[in-house]
Amino acid sequence: MSSLVIDLILCGLAYVILIYVMATMTKNSLRKGNNSPDDGDGGVEDFTPPKIDLPPGVQWPSDSPKSRVPEPVEF
Repeated sequence: MSSLVIDLILCGLAYVILIYVMATMTKNSLRKGNNSPDDGDGGVEDFTPPKIDLPPGVQWPSDSPKSRVPEPVEF
């Protein structure tokens, strides 16, 4: 057998062993019953939007006055 065939067989064998080990490791963590509502990413939840510093004269549409009536246009 050539060295290429031996290399392919060894790589395939290593792949199968790696998949087997990873499957057994994840199976054990799934059986522990992690049914808590915590998603596990940690940290403090802050749902407020960030305050962005806009250039002078620029306003967010939500900050604009609501009672503004458009002026009639004359032709």
